Amino acid sequence: MRLAWEKREQKAQVTLISAIIPVLNEAIALPATLASVQQCPAVEIIVVDGGSQDETVAIATHHGVQVLHSSGGRAAQMNAGAAIAQGEILLFLHGDTLLPPDYAPLIQAALASPAVVGGAFKLAIAGKTPSLALVAWGVNRRSQWLGLPYGDQGLFVRAAVFRQMEGFPALPIMEDFVFVQSLKRQGQIAIAPAAVLTSNRRWQKLGVLQTTLINQIMIMGYYLGAPPQRLAQWYRRRK
Repeated sequence: MRLAWEKREQKAQVTLISAIIPVLNEAIALPATLASVQQCPAVEIIVVDGGSQDETVAIATHHGVQVLHSSGGRAAQMNAGAAIAQGEILLFLHGDTLLPPDYAPLIQAALASPAVVGGAFKLAIAGKTPSLALVAWGVNRRSQWLGLPYGDQGLFVRAAVFRQMEGFPALPIMEDFVFVQSLKRQGQIAIAPAAVLTSNRRWQKLGVLQTTLINQIMIMGYYLGAPPQRLAQWYRRRK
C-alpha cells in the first residue's frame, strides 16, 4: 500500500511542460529536434511556423505535434505558441537545437525552488573545433556567473511568470537577451546540469571570430540605445 501511495504522489508532482519551437525553413534540422523533444512523452509540443517555404510544416505534422502559423519574427512566434500552451512550464527551443536525455526531470528539478522563475541548459555546439569549444565555454561561464543564458540554450520559464511579464518583447532581434534581463528581475535563473546541442551553422557561415564580434557589437549597440530596427538591419546585412 505504501509503494502504491508513493507512486501516486510522484505522479501528482509531475508538472506539464509545453515545448514551443519557432521555425522558419527548418526542414533539415527539425526532425532531429522533434525526436529529442519526444524523448519525454508527457510533454506538449507546439511548432510555430513563421512562413516556411520548404517541408517544415509537413515534417512537424508527420511527427504528430501541434502546428501553429504565426507572423514572422521569433518573438511573435514564441508568444503565439505560449498563448495556446497548456503547461505550467514553458520551454522555448530553437528548431536546430537538440535537448539532452531526461530533460523534463532536469527542468522540474531546476524549478523545484519557488525562488527560481526560469532557467536554461548549458550549451554545446555541434562540431569538434577548438574555436567552437571555446565559444561554448564562454557561453557557459557567462550563464553560470551572470545568470544570462540566451535562446539557443533552451530557455524555460514558469508559465505564470511569463504571462505576468507579457511574454517576449516585440523586437525584431535580441528578444531573448531582453527577455532574460527582465526575467532576472523576477527571481533566480537556474542552469540545468546538462547541455543542449545546437547547430554550428551560424558560426560556419562567417567564422567564429566574426560571428562572435558581431554578437558583441549587437549587445553594445543595445546598451548604447541603438533602435532595435536599426540593429536588426545591420545584423542581417552581415549575415
